[in-house]
Amino acid sequence: MTFATIAVRSLGLLLVGLSLLTGAGAAEIRVMNSGGFTAAYRELLPAFERATGHRVVTAWGASMGNAPDAIPVRLARGEPADVVILAESGLVNLINQGRVAAPSRVDLARSSIGMVVRAGQPRPDISTAEALRKTLVAARSIAYSASASGVYISTELYQRLGIAEIAGPKSQRILSERVGTVVARGDAEIGFQQISELLPIQGVDYVGPLPAELQRVTIFSAGILTDAREPVAAQELIRFLASPEAENAVRRSGLEPMAAGGRQP
Repeated sequence: MTFATIAVRSLGLLLVGLSLLTGAGAAEIRVMNSGGFTAAYRELLPAFERATGHRVVTAWGASMGNAPDAIPVRLARGEPADVVILAESGLVNLINQGRVAAPSRVDLARSSIGMVVRAGQPRPDISTAEALRKTLVAARSIAYSASASGVYISTELYQRLGIAEIAGPKSQRILSERVGTVVARGDAEIGFQQISELLPIQGVDYVGPLPAELQRVTIFSAGILTDAREPVAAQELIRFLASPEAENAVRRSGLEPMAAGGRQP
């Protein structure tokens, strides 16, 4: 038995005790989760459900944008949720709109942007700003996400590198699909997204992160909806995902766990 397994089981026992102390029975928790935290969430969720007896129903979508499955769009059309997990800027918008309770916010992990190519293809150099610029100029086609990383690529990175007029026309913004999937089937030569969203994709080779001087770190955060039906169970789930015992799973997914002392419910 690995240390990570022991830690998660120990936390599970703690959560069972918490449920008994609060008088909370088994609940159905509705979650809307964006792509960046997906891999860690999927690894951790079974332990939470076994430990607490709660059932978690998850809907997936981007942190921002106008795609039909984007989290803000889902909420705007009245889809119910207890918990949202998304990029910090998206959560702040929902708090400002009165949809998420501000005190419930918990920052879960830091996420960096990386690049992939189709499996077996040459891996271009992106280790410096100049190398990245040359790679983007030379690329026949570029894909980026419709969420936080793609907004940065298209509205800031290209401009900082002075190649907006060159890179923009050969770039495509990917809606409701992983960028890595688009690259894997050959619809784009290179692709950019949160590293945690690129690593699980079959058929691509991970090239590396953006160079440090051009990197944009996104914080993924969780919050409880102001009209949540299961706020107590929702708080248990968020505490579990933010716990020290969850950190190994978060790291394995390509994210950096938040340091102790971050926002807690």
